[in-house]
Amino acid sequence: MEATLSQQRGDATLEQRIDKMHSRDRAGLVVFVAVLWCTMLFALFSVWSYISIPAIRIILSIACGLVLAFNTAAIFAMLRHYVEDKHFIYGLDIKHLDEMRRRRG
Repeated sequence: MEATLSQQRGDATLEQRIDKMHSRDRAGLVVFVAVLWCTMLFALFSVWSYISIPAIRIILSIACGLVLAFNTAAIFAMLRHYVEDKHFIYGLDIKHLDEMRRRRG
């Protein structure tokens, strides 16, 4: 009976650790996407006045839009995948982190 309570507490603690790691990764990825958008748009508008050929402006705008669209979509797809498999992904990470801590001290 006592072992079952200890295991339930351990599972709850593991669940909390997984949720914490997942939320931290999710926040980091959202910040990364925002910084990516700001950087790409800053670069586009910084060079805009130096480009005198309209066709090059169009090509540059489309390329910038595609990079932003595909990177944003890929990161959000990765976030969805992390939600589906977070117990496997983060559980394995936590297991290895705990093992490293045990070996150190």
